[in-house]
Amino acid sequence: MTFFFLSFFQSSSSVVEPYNSILTTHTTLEHSDCCFMVDNEAIFDICKKNLDIERPTFTNLNRLIGQVVSSITASLRFDGALNVDLTEFQTNLVPYPRIHFPLTTYAPIISAEKAYHEQMSVAEITSSCFEPVNQMVKCDPRHGKYMACCLLYRGDVVPKDVTSAIACIKTKRSIQFVDWCPTGFKVGINYQPPTAVPGGDSAKVARAVCMLSNTTAIAEAWARLDHKFDLMYAKRAFVHWYVGEGMEEGEFTEAREDLGALEKDYEEVGMDTAEGENEEETDEY
Repeated sequence: MTFFFLSFFQSSSSVVEPYNSILTTHTTLEHSDCCFMVDNEAIFDICKKNLDIERPTFTNLNRLIGQVVSSITASLRFDGALNVDLTEFQTNLVPYPRIHFPLTTYAPIISAEKAYHEQMSVAEITSSCFEPVNQMVKCDPRHGKYMACCLLYRGDVVPKDVTSAIACIKTKRSIQFVDWCPTGFKVGINYQPPTAVPGGDSAKVARAVCMLSNTTAIAEAWARLDHKFDLMYAKRAFVHWYVGEGMEEGEFTEAREDLGALEKDYEEVGMDTAEGENEEETDEY
């Protein structure tokens, strides 16, 4: 299990980040079983819009990432009604070996000032997890389909409230699952409430939820990254630095082709089974 950080900043810390991201993904694709993606630009926007931080720093970003990682690994450290083992993420979220990049969402992400005015029931924070504004990667799940979904609750949460919250989610037409996978939700409940950093950005809340979902919409992030790679590689810009360190130019082409295949993989798993069967029947005749 790994955490993979993407950078889509307009003014990123390194010009060659598209190269680095694609080369890293290609190299680790066959060796990682489950990889949680984090997009710096998405977290930057969360800090600005949700936490009202005018100019977020890497400290602000890292605190938010830390809260997410803490929620994912909480069951290793604390007791709960429904604890989740790390190996269960792979079992429940990865339908095919290469499709192992769950989208991470966290709620509530609010400042101390807003916390006084907002009711954050289990139903509300669960619903917030399906809003793009709370996602750790910029993509729109409404443009894709869910294959699997895992909800990790912390704090003052009881199974009854979770059941009713999920029932409400299933009635929403904007949330679509692939037809070959039942609309099942993996749930974890941990009694330890989220911890807020003293003097930090986020408000101390009684309950929170981290959602890990495998959705075909994540292909949007790969497409965006591939496009940035293509713009530079078409001119072979900065490639000489890598060649000078012992790499071969062919490794760039190989990595890019692998990412293109990954995009195609997501496109194929999102196709309805019925559509696939109809195409096969047409081919036969």
